[in-house]
Amino acid sequence: MQPIRANSILPARREDIELHTADGHTLVGELALPADRPPVATLICLHPLPTHGGMMDSHVYRKAAWRLPALADVAVLRYNSRGTSSVRGRSGGEFDGGNAERFDVAAALEFAEFAELPDIWLVGWSFGTDLVLKYGLDPGVRGAILLSPPLRFSEPSDLAAWAADGKPLTALVPEFDDYLRPAEAAERFGVIPQAEVVGVPGAKHLWVGDAETVLDEIVRRVVPGRFPLPREWAGEMGQGDASAYADRTVAAFKDVPRP
Repeated sequence: MQPIRANSILPARREDIELHTADGHTLVGELALPADRPPVATLICLHPLPTHGGMMDSHVYRKAAWRLPALADVAVLRYNSRGTSSVRGRSGGEFDGGNAERFDVAAALEFAEFAELPDIWLVGWSFGTDLVLKYGLDPGVRGAILLSPPLRFSEPSDLAAWAADGKPLTALVPEFDDYLRPAEAAERFGVIPQAEVVGVPGAKHLWVGDAETVLDEIVRRVVPGRFPLPREWAGEMGQGDASAYADRTVAAFKDVPRP
């Protein structure tokens, strides 16, 4: 048995994918699947604000793709929203402040449906949580998990729509978040009866040092039988190089005044 470390890569079938939006842009992404069996559930990952370093390779999502296909039989679909770049490449179009990004979310959902991926959950992080709330109520979506939701781009009407729909919604809120902390989050998400707000002691907006907690909480809701995730692995294990991302680990709303 070997310990699973921050840059450990466990076996999976990984393929580069392209998403095609209704307004004519091509987005780059990756789909990671269990190595030798079909997935039991699917995560579609919506990343933090690209103007401040967010991308499909933001560390929690990178670790999800490296671990969850092997540890939980979960498919992980990541993509760069319009105008966003990472090692995978640059997606077409330009950042639109959460407006035209609705076409990006729709393209990801369309891809998942076409690929017949099972039990689809949306996972948004920071800016990505607003995209989930605004554009994620698709019939094919089982539920959603929000990481560090700032509630900056979404509107009260978006929360009302989730309340009316009834799909499960979990918000993981860092104790020391820069934009929305657990007590305020509980109040604001209180308009959604089925919403679960989970305060995470000691955590901050970027979840540095807390990725394992986040992945555990995601799996607890998506594939509860696989919770908690193991911290060791007996099989083949590779190592990823995160040096390319060092300058991208910045607060998603750095230098933006708190609402």
